[in-house]
Amino acid sequence: MRITNKIMQRNSLTNINSNKELQDNLTTQMSTQKKINRASDDPVIAIRALRLRSNVTEVTQYYSKNIPDADSWLQVTEDALKNTSAIVTKMIEQATRGSNGDLTSSDRKIILEQLRALGDEVYKTGDASYAGRYVFTGYRTDTSLSFQEETKNIKYTITEQLDKSAISDMTSVNIGALGKWTSANYDTDTDLQSLNESGVTTADVHRIRLAYEDLDEGSELKIGYTDGTGATQEITAGYNVNSTDITTLGMDPYAYVANNADAVVLVRDTGELLIGENVYRKLMDTKDDPTTATTNEAEIRITYQKTNFAADDLRPEHYYACEGQKLMEDTATGNMVNDGEPIKYNQDYLKGIVDKQSIEYDVGFNQTIRVNSTADESYNLGIGREVDDLVRALQNVINLEETKASIEKKIANTTDEAKLTILNNQLVAANKAYDYAKDLCQKRFESGITSFQGYLDDTSLAITNVGTRSSKLELIQSRMQNQKTTFETLKSQNEDIDITEVAIQLSSSEMTYQAALTATGKIIQNTLLNYI
Repeated sequence: MRITNKIMQRNSLTNINSNKELQDNLTTQMSTQKKINRASDDPVIAIRALRLRSNVTEVTQYYSKNIPDADSWLQVTEDALKNTSAIVTKMIEQATRGSNGDLTSSDRKIILEQLRALGDEVYKTGDASYAGRYVFTGYRTDTSLSFQEETKNIKYTITEQLDKSAISDMTSVNIGALGKWTSANYDTDTDLQSLNESGVTTADVHRIRLAYEDLDEGSELKIGYTDGTGATQEITAGYNVNSTDITTLGMDPYAYVANNADAVVLVRDTGELLIGENVYRKLMDTKDDPTTATTNEAEIRITYQKTNFAADDLRPEHYYACEGQKLMEDTATGNMVNDGEPIKYNQDYLKGIVDKQSIEYDVGFNQTIRVNSTADESYNLGIGREVDDLVRALQNVINLEETKASIEKKIANTTDEAKLTILNNQLVAANKAYDYAKDLCQKRFESGITSFQGYLDDTSLAITNVGTRSSKLELIQSRMQNQKTTFETLKSQNEDIDITEVAIQLSSSEMTYQAALTATGKIIQNTLLNYI
């Protein structure tokens, strides 16, 4: 085959261009420090790069965002629970002080103020939030655990699902007319004139302490339960009264229930449901049938209404199956009427389905961790109700102590024999009531220690659970850090160039290119005539 000058020119230019392309590729690699610039440069490297970049992105999301976010949520939760634990511990200390039988009047007043302050504070810690989300309210992260201000425009119909363990025995002191004693009416009021120690009595009753006090005056309370035959029964409260109301029943509500075996009385200001002996036995006879897995025959359902909520009262929708009906004022009558349809909460509770509302974060490949604790784990409504009981018991003792002191002062300044007889009888009644109330207060504080200890144990368990999840998260974070380093190393090995090697190759290609230009220039200058 005859090689012409044209062929030599074409071959030389092709080879020079190939050298130039190699030089261009090496220059591009030096500038980008990547092995390939397009997928077509090396499909194997490109496919591996996509996979490794995806892995690095996922691990970075877990390590740099999800895990720190989860850790912050757990830290806020743990801090709130520790504050709650400290508050309940102080409640135990005050209950221990209150159980002392040798307290002075000033001691009682100090304990009373301390308990009130602790009761006001305990639920405020439950409104802890992280990044605008409340941490103890399950999926309702935009709704606070407690009411932030006094609320009177939402009527809640609440259904508490209890069992017979919620029924307790209590003793109440009926001080009769002594409660209205003043230095101005002690000798003019008919009831006070005839008052003596027989006018002070005690009543032993069965009660269910509801989750809330200050219930609606027109609240229709219903008790639902399953009797021994498996039939569903319902009992309606016969009376809705205040604890100081002696007109409706003709006597103190506690005394009325103690003397009426079929009585069911709602004491709305204290949130107590008082039941007579016959009703008590019916409810205590309830028991669960183990053959019906989806039904709890031992359950006692109590439904009632509440509209007035104070600031820091816990919201019912975080605890119970309930309906919230917004109210508005009728401009024509001035009455409060329904505003739209009611909002229903947690209706599945009535079917025995309880959604834990756990919030979980993705913190690793196919791995999640729960970051939230729900209110029922530590913020039991019983904490505040126990404080209410202790405050009432202590306030009764303080009131009777002041009444005693007033009677004694009046006796010291009275010379009329008839009036002295009345006052002395009243003093005997006051001493008897004071002794009863003091003894009952001491016993209530003793039981309060046990109750608060139970709530403290619940809180400690919640803190332990949060700590366990935090420890687990630390291990996951350490593993994600190692995986992040590994994937970034593999990604670099797959995509990044060896700068030293490429620099040598680039220098060599430049020399080769220059040499090719020189050699080609010399060869192309010669023609066929130069060889003839």
